[in-house]
Amino acid sequence: MLKLRDGIVELYRKAATSIPPDVEDALKAAFAAEEDPDVKEALSKILGDIRISRKTEGPVCQDIGVPVFYMTAPHGLSHTELRNTVREATAIATENIPLVPNAIDVLSEKNSGNNTGIGFPIIYIEETADDTLKIDLMLKDAGCENVGHLYRLPVKELQAHMDLEGVGKCVIDALRRNEGKGCPPYIIGVGVGATDDQVAVLAKRQLFRRMSDSSEYEAVAGLEKRLVDEINGLGIGIGRTTVMGVKVGISHRHTASYCVYVFVSCWSIRRARLIW
Repeated sequence: MLKLRDGIVELYRKAATSIPPDVEDALKAAFAAEEDPDVKEALSKILGDIRISRKTEGPVCQDIGVPVFYMTAPHGLSHTELRNTVREATAIATENIPLVPNAIDVLSEKNSGNNTGIGFPIIYIEETADDTLKIDLMLKDAGCENVGHLYRLPVKELQAHMDLEGVGKCVIDALRRNEGKGCPPYIIGVGVGATDDQVAVLAKRQLFRRMSDSSEYEAVAGLEKRLVDEINGLGIGIGRTTVMGVKVGISHRHTASYCVYVFVSCWSIRRARLIW
């Protein structure tokens, strides 16, 4: 597992120091479409910071946030060993890159010093029929983590019913309640399903999707596109581009529950993938 451990250290380095090309392209498109000179200048600075971080291998953002791993592993590969390897790599990456240590013990309020601790980093593992190990890492900014919103449809005050139109109203409400917090322009992840915990995880997973993709379900793909157009026409953010993308994931729900979680990511979405 030593080679895998070292590969995960490099995965951290890539995620921390380099914005994904598809996100950078979306920022460039936002810059090209912008007319307000102050907003255009701000976007230009963001793009400049991205180039500098990539060149110097310095962190794109001082807050590395919470490391979140989604892994698909072949049958027979120990999940316990994988988790231990990720934790070892996290400690090494924190020292070597370096990364700001953020893992705080809830009981003692002490910082572990190496971004590991109880349930930290967050690791999800599923089995796959493939013979390759796929590791996706996201460094999820804590400021954005604090402005996610859970809804349980119907929501009377939003006139949001138990349908996709109601989901859309929740997304718009979440952006209004956000009040510009969390460094726009945003990427929005939405989870729809049966339980609170299910939709929170599902919403965060949507942030791993590429900016150019759309849902495999025609109705959901239509909702994603409509929401981008509608939100950017509301003038609730800075400039013409409040959101660069909206990604919606769905699961079956219970007859009596319709849960929606809206996750907000700032422009500095830091994700990377390792195929082993």
